[in-house]
Amino acid sequence: MSRRRFIIASFIIGLAAIGVGGRMSFAQNDVGRQSEQQRIAIINKVKPSVVAVFAPGGRGGGSGVIISPEGYALTNFHVVQPTGPLMQCGLADGILYDAVIVGIDKVGDVALIKLLPKEAGKPFPFSVMGDSDKVKAGDWSLAMGNPFLLATDFTPTVTYGLISGTNRYQYPEGGGLLEYTDCIQIDTSINPGNSGGPLFNMNGELIGINGRGSFDKRSRINSGVGYAISINQIKNFLGHLKAGLDTDHATLGARVETMSEDADLAQMVVREVLEDSDAFRRGLDAEDELVSFAGRPVTSVNQYKNILGIYPKEWRLPLLFRRGNEKKEILVRLQSYQPQVITPDGQPMDPMPKPNPMQPKPAPVNLNSPAGKLYVAKKGFANFYFNELESKRVMASYAKAGDFSKLQGDWIVTGTFEMADRKGDMLLSITDTKDADDVKTVVKLKLNVEYDLEPLRKELPEGDLLEPTNSGGLMVGFYNWRRLMTVGSKGFEGGFSHGGNEPFYPMPIDGSAPKNFKEIRVDTEVIRTEHASVDCKWYFGLKDQRLLGFETYVGRNQDPCEVYFHDYKAVDGRMLPHSIEVRHGDKRYALLKITKYQRSEAK
Repeated sequence: MSRRRFIIASFIIGLAAIGVGGRMSFAQNDVGRQSEQQRIAIINKVKPSVVAVFAPGGRGGGSGVIISPEGYALTNFHVVQPTGPLMQCGLADGILYDAVIVGIDKVGDVALIKLLPKEAGKPFPFSVMGDSDKVKAGDWSLAMGNPFLLATDFTPTVTYGLISGTNRYQYPEGGGLLEYTDCIQIDTSINPGNSGGPLFNMNGELIGINGRGSFDKRSRINSGVGYAISINQIKNFLGHLKAGLDTDHATLGARVETMSEDADLAQMVVREVLEDSDAFRRGLDAEDELVSFAGRPVTSVNQYKNILGIYPKEWRLPLLFRRGNEKKEILVRLQSYQPQVITPDGQPMDPMPKPNPMQPKPAPVNLNSPAGKLYVAKKGFANFYFNELESKRVMASYAKAGDFSKLQGDWIVTGTFEMADRKGDMLLSITDTKDADDVKTVVKLKLNVEYDLEPLRKELPEGDLLEPTNSGGLMVGFYNWRRLMTVGSKGFEGGFSHGGNEPFYPMPIDGSAPKNFKEIRVDTEVIRTEHASVDCKWYFGLKDQRLLGFETYVGRNQDPCEVYFHDYKAVDGRMLPHSIEVRHGDKRYALLKITKYQRSEAK
């Protein structure tokens, strides 16, 4: 090839390369612009649900996010602690709304509030909760809120950054409270005022609530490390929060450590178990190796704290441990995380973190304000108004099974029973006898052996309430069941309240062992009652509010009598269970097959 032809060919190839490079550059720019437009679209989509939270009169400030069209919104406990039960919330529409506390989680630093619409029945814009277990380090995220109270028109500030880590543990602040477990670490900038605001993934789904950060001590500016409470942890507590509870986290009642300095770091061993804990009663003991908890492997103390810290107290969760060469899975009832504080008069009191002296004192509660009408103070609750609301909703749905209110007379139930050592005919009767001074109630149960109980007799020995032997209190449980169906909330002078959500585990009715506890778990709503010094927990299915069973507690630190309802059938237009399993501890006490219900009106 001549030199002239070579130069021309090289020039043509160069032009072609420039053309290709130009097209690649244009294509890259198109992708960048498309990504930018998608990001802007997501921001515009979720922005209307982002809340600026203020104390009445505009003092203080924090952030939040609406999660339902009814105006329920999530924020931090440390945001609402100085506001008191009433606050004001600004949205991006420029309007300031009245709001009221619903439920609080002091340990997890979460609060649920409710905004009041300006027009009755008008829905609020809200964000959809995502799945924080799918979040990975390296994912992009959006934080929105009101840092430094910059948004005087309530338009939220937006920051954009990476997920730096997941399953992080942050030690408590303030007497064991404000503990961040299994949280999301972000380099997405959050600053004072962002507290309680949302963290979104790039689908616009809510994956966390921003709460803590590492700040420069002088300027209070974020150093690039922030923490968000995972939305999946909050989901575990949402039923409690909606029920107006001052909820609590859980402890196992056991001390868990790495097996030894020389052992595999993944080996976690139980060093100590409290003898009054459910874990001890279920068989967990010192030197057992903890393999998994709540379905997640446990390979470090940090991981153990992370898993334990995302559940409410009293939940039952599966725990797998190894003893020697054998593995065993047990269901464990979790204990309360917060230790009781005893007042000078000897009464228990829930601990509260000390308020920051720089924060203003909460304003007096104005019950005449629109939000004030939705607030009822009661010990042990964040807002008893919402607890009553949730209780009435559950009981209204339960009433669809039939109206039992007129059947307050004698009850006689007949059928058969099966126990480990015998079987035969079963007879249950609950009768009332009136005299000049009072009404005497007698419960009789015949399972080959006859048992009698007067549940309302004064100075009744605790042992009588536990009858029949080894049942944990079946007879007093049946008495309370009739009372729940016929009298409802008015029949429980010691208390009637919504207890939030809990998992429930009906065992196979044929007596076989389940493959694992996960496959039999049912999510429920709980109603708690107290009558004649006996506590009961009633489990209603989340889907249809059908009563799935109950637990009766007689005395402290004892296993309850567990009752599971199966095989519902119509009886005179009312739905009643015809197979009832009774369990106590880890064993089936009896299986009752009902053939006939006889109920009468009160005399």
